Amino acid sequence: MKKTAKKISSVLFVILLIAAAILLSASFVVTKEDEYTLIKQFGKIERIVDTPGLSFKTPFLEMTQTLPKQIMFYDTPPSDVITMDKKTMVADSYVLWKISDPVTFAQTLNSSVTLAETRINTTVYNAMKNVISSLSQNAVISGRDGELDQAFMENIGDSMNNYGIELISVETKHLDLPSDNKAAVYDRMISERAQMAATYTAEGESEAQKIRNTTDKEVAISISNAQTKAAKIVAEGEAEYMRILSDAYLDPKRSEFYAFIRSLEAAKTSLTGEEKTLILSKDSPIAQIFYQID
Repeated sequence: MKKTAKKISSVLFVILLIAAAILLSASFVVTKEDEYTLIKQFGKIERIVDTPGLSFKTPFLEMTQTLPKQIMFYDTPPSDVITMDKKTMVADSYVLWKISDPVTFAQTLNSSVTLAETRINTTVYNAMKNVISSLSQNAVISGRDGELDQAFMENIGDSMNNYGIELISVETKHLDLPSDNKAAVYDRMISERAQMAATYTAEGESEAQKIRNTTDKEVAISISNAQTKAAKIVAEGEAEYMRILSDAYLDPKRSEFYAFIRSLEAAKTSLTGEEKTLILSKDSPIAQIFYQID
């Protein structure tokens, strides 16, 4: 009897030990660094554990559910949007988002990330439609360097806060024309740019011609002034030459010398061609000079 009672006591001890271990393990809650832990009792959220580590809950009465805490990536499907001038464009973007309020997220979206992405897709598409419908096609094309993404975020505002979601950014991957009319639109844009280039070229040529005309006029005036000044200087030089020559002829000694020099220059000038013989009559002024030399 004693052995039987002892065995029963041992079995009960083991059972109690196992039950205690199960009860203890059911009380532990392990929260990772990249997640929220929701502790619920009868489907109602009692508390949120948002710090990593070990915490406790009432076993069997309280249940746990985890939600992602990190920044998540959602690739929106391509969709058609219409510009202000009734041109269709294809928009393709992605969204970076995170759960900012896990209680609101769980209550409004039933803790479903898939349902949250559906809501994000609808909100982002509506923002794209609202922004692009207020812009012309040219403005949309020229705004693909980040201006449109900023406009999308401003249009969305804080509307996703109602779902406990924070949209960090909306980035456009692709915003282009449908393939069936892309070539025609590009040809039209090229034609418009060519017309603008021709206009700028014509305006440039007109300005260049004005500058050339002004420059030519200034050059002509400068040349005319220089020629006038040169003619004045030549006239002054000739007048000075005549004055010096006149002064020289007033002096008898100098007069004879200059007459001699000028006669020699006249004789030199007359010696042209191959014949170098100068024939003078006796009464020639030049001959008279040579006759007078002693």
